[in-house]
Amino acid sequence: QVQLVESGGGLVQPGGSLRLSCAASGNGFSINGMGWYRQAPGKQRELVATITGGRSTNYADSVKGRFTISRDNAKNTVSLQMNSLKSEDTAVYYCHADVYVRGLPDLHGYWGQGTQVTVSS
Repeated sequence: QVQLVESGGGLVQPGGSLRLSCAASGNGFSINGMGWYRQAPGKQRELVATITGGRSTNYADSVKGRFTISRDNAKNTVSLQMNSLKSEDTAVYYCHADVYVRGLPDLHGYWGQGTQVTVSS
């Protein structure tokens, strides 16, 4: 149906930058909202940033001023620019999309498999 694939994770030093990307693929679908979430070991998954189809955004307080979410509707991609990274940003980052699939009555949430971001000196 629909697959989300993240890329761009890796190891970065505190104060550094990283850019994550997520691409949606499949047939017979359209995307409403998209977002990024993260989960550190032993913790609950938390919202990082979201973006609507109209490109309205919101961010977790912990990343405001440092992270920027954007999307390319023509390519069905969403990106997360991460600047001034801190050790507490270390987590697995997951892409999420609210998707309408042709032939199904409702929007359905899809998750990517995640990409590891490690901030360490």
